[in-house]
Amino acid sequence: MQSPQGILRDIWTSVGGETSALDALTLTGDEPQLPSSFRVAAAAQVSVAATALAATEIWKMRSGQAQRVTVDMRHAVVECRSERYLRVDGKPPPPAWDAIAGVYKTRDGFVRLHTNFPHHRDAVCKVLNCKPERDAVQAALMQWDGEAFETSAYAGGGVVAFMRSHDQWSATPHAKALAGVPLISIAKIGEAAPKPWPKGDRPLAGLRVLDLSRVIAGPVAGRTLAAHGADVLLISGPELPAIPWLTIDTGRGKLTSFVELKNAQGRSVLRDLLAHADIFSQGYRPRAIPSLGFSPEDAARINPGIIYVTLSAYGAAGPWAERRGFDSLVQTATGFNHAEGQAAGVDGPKELPAQMLDHATGYIMAFGAMMAKARQAREGGSWHVQVSLAQTGRWLWNLGRVADGLDTRDLTGEAVTPFIEEIPSGFGALRSVRHSAILSKTPAFWARPAMPLGSHPPQWPPPA
Repeated sequence: MQSPQGILRDIWTSVGGETSALDALTLTGDEPQLPSSFRVAAAAQVSVAATALAATEIWKMRSGQAQRVTVDMRHAVVECRSERYLRVDGKPPPPAWDAIAGVYKTRDGFVRLHTNFPHHRDAVCKVLNCKPERDAVQAALMQWDGEAFETSAYAGGGVVAFMRSHDQWSATPHAKALAGVPLISIAKIGEAAPKPWPKGDRPLAGLRVLDLSRVIAGPVAGRTLAAHGADVLLISGPELPAIPWLTIDTGRGKLTSFVELKNAQGRSVLRDLLAHADIFSQGYRPRAIPSLGFSPEDAARINPGIIYVTLSAYGAAGPWAERRGFDSLVQTATGFNHAEGQAAGVDGPKELPAQMLDHATGYIMAFGAMMAKARQAREGGSWHVQVSLAQTGRWLWNLGRVADGLDTRDLTGEAVTPFIEEIPSGFGALRSVRHSAILSKTPAFWARPAMPLGSHPPQWPPPA
């Protein structure tokens, strides 16, 4: 089985990283850390370490200084469950899921519903023609075959997944289309002169990041860029549904503004922000942001030299390329829940012990953004970075399995306490997980407190 160092080497070199940079890295800790038959702890450590290594390389480009990086496996896997450990004024998170979200039986198997956003719940209930109550949903689903319901629910605007085994998933046209796609794609999409680095005493100081994302993966990418000093501006809309606890956890380090993209004035505001940005990171459903005039090619025309980062659920190729999705659904559709259930000896799906596809993809997004930015500084151009939950899942699957991994005891509060910090915020006093990468000369930290959505004007802070 490949070591975490070997896994990282493969990711690092796949996007042009120099192997000599790996000498600065120390990875500590051993698998397993959580009860799972998959290598979730290694995935956490490697994805965080990739971002840290990219930050150190950028710092070397900017300052000429090398530095050491250490990532502890337990700390990284705790950070990949950061939303669980967040406390606001001493209070724990509320229940994470809507009343009808979760797993149900169908005539031929199991499906998972994601109904945390009201419009997704309404879409499911419309397809099933039932009330939003668990018993009513279950009764209605017993009239369906799982894949037929999955297809109908997506057509109706819902987000659900039929549970497949990995073999069943691998046989689908979509899985076959993804098989040749890399974990991270970085492609040149336009000509531009290299942009000089701004002044600053942190790896990403002075870099401006537009963050158009919700839930976990995209927001974690923005939070990570902020941890290394970027000015991250989270753009949301006053009418868009959000999950408050995740907004707090992933909002650390960010400015946050409301911009209504459904009207011309709001789109004009975003174009002005984009014209002075370095990175544009978006994770909305496929085609949503491009349909408003902000495709990668549009962004490269508005701001030559931009780094445009796209997150999707199922990747850019194949028949499911335009499907919405969330970590829990991708786990269900691609074989993880089936395999974990089999390993645990249960009849039905079993989730991974962390939203690992989301968190790992968030760090991989930030890594791709930084590597593309470093390339832009060296050789110019505008660049498009693409990642997806399904590709991260394929990568995690191919790392191999942990024998008896489900016998591992879950982490207790005492095990997590060393990684917690107390900081103020616009919501109250936060107890939250510190960033798990330790950089010897430019420590990672969040200079701005988490604030309620829309707390700031839609404008960039003045240069330092």
